[in-house]
Parts: sequence; C-alpha cells; structure tokens
Amino acid sequence: MIIQNVCGFLNDFAPRRLAEDWDNVGLLVGDRHAEVQRVMTCLTATPASVSEAIKEKADLIVAHHPLPFRPLKRLTADTTAGKMLLDLIAAGISVYSPHTSFDSAAGGINQRLAEGLQLEKIQPLKEIEGDPDSLGSGRFGVCSEPISFRELTGLVKKFLRVDGLHVVGEDDLKIRKVAVACGAAGQFIDQARRVGCQALVTGETNFHTCLEAEATDTGLILPGHYASERFALEYLAEVLQAEFADLTVWASRDEADPLRWI
Repeated sequence: MIIQNVCGFLNDFAPRRLAEDWDNVGLLVGDRHAEVQRVMTCLTATPASVSEAIKEKADLIVAHHPLPFRPLKRLTADTTAGKMLLDLIAAGISVYSPHTSFDSAAGGINQRLAEGLQLEKIQPLKEIEGDPDSLGSGRFGVCSEPISFRELTGLVKKFLRVDGLHVVGEDDLKIRKVAVACGAAGQFIDQARRVGCQALVTGETNFHTCLEAEATDTGLILPGHYASERFALEYLAEVLQAEFADLTVWASRDEADPLRWI
C-alpha cells in the first residue's frame, strides 16, 4: 500500500473540484509513492497532534485544515508551522488535507451535520455552478415538524457533544428550516434567509454577523469551530479503516479544542 492509494480514495470521497478557489487541498507534504501502514486523522496539525503522529509512527496524517495553508517563503524552526513541517519531514510523515472539499462532499461534514440534526430534504445551501452532482457549500433542510429555537440548540449540543453554545435568538423562535455550514461560515446568513431558513448553525462568526442575525430575527447557533468539524474527522477515520482493512487508522487522541468553557 502506498500513499497514492489513500490519496486516490480521498479524492473520490471528497473531490478536489469541490474545494474553494482560495483553498490548499490534496497531498501537501510527502512522497505519494512511499509505503503507508499507519494513518492518523485530525482536525488540525498542532504540536500535540504532530507529536502524537511521530510517537505512534504514523506514515500519513489526514488533517482537515491544510499545513501549509499559504505559500512559504522560508521553512525554518523559527515558527510553529515551520517546526511542525520540519519534524514531520524528518519523521517521514506525509500530510493530506481535504478541507473545503470535505466540507462540501456528498458524505462530507455539512451533510453529516445536517443529518445529525435530523433534517429532511437536505440540499446544498450554495450550489457549485455546473457541478454534475448538484453539490455545493453548506446544507439546509426541513425539520420533520416545527420546533423551537431552544429545542434546536438542544439537538446541536447533543449531536456535537458540547456543554455550551453561543446563540443569537429567542428561545421560542419557531424553526421550520435550518441551514448548516461548518467552521467559520457566517457569510452564509443571507443565503440561509433567501432559501427560507429561520436558523443557521455554524462554528464561529464575527460580531457584526451576530448583529445581522439579531436584526433579521435569524437564529444563530455557534458551537465553536472545533466542535463543528472534529466529529467528522472521527467519522473519516472509520471510513478509511473500512476501505483499507490492512492499514491501522485512528483519529488523533491528543488534539483538543484550544477554547474551553469556564
């Protein structure tokens, strides 16, 4: 088994054509012809998750967020990203990032988030023009029956296994349609309203988007960037293990949300 076998599957599962123009997806570090036996998934390459991969002798990290994300002018241990990259290269560990292609894939993060909130008639929030499979960014769907905003927040907390949320909206706001967009996707609030949604679930957003939600009576639920995506990297580890029975695949046990509730 070589790295390219896993890359090929990941590209089929989360096609690179779904990625945003600004993104950096695919094999970012390593030799695609190198052998692979051990694969770790994680949301982000951090000192903790990189240390775990090295300690556990991983051959490949599938990290949702790209490393590197932007072009590098120099690669030194003077920066956190540079040191991680040098450590990974020294250990012979490759890095693949699916990022926004995984967000938008048919079995990707937003689809699973919408399903986890028990939405029906799920569709892309913003379709990719000319995509033959009618895929796109975000998702929206219909509740089986109208629920209150308070009930929706309960569904989000239960599915994402979080103890707290930031929210904008009154508890008794009636919800019939819900939009979801993992990560930092407050820019979808206008599109959510255009397709008739009363609420948007996204990981995080800025203060002015919160004010816009308040002004337009749009419920906004913010479980945090980490919580809105990490669950899907656990799922992706299961998908890879099922596809490649001869590999050892696990989701990082050491990465954690840098933010905490107190």
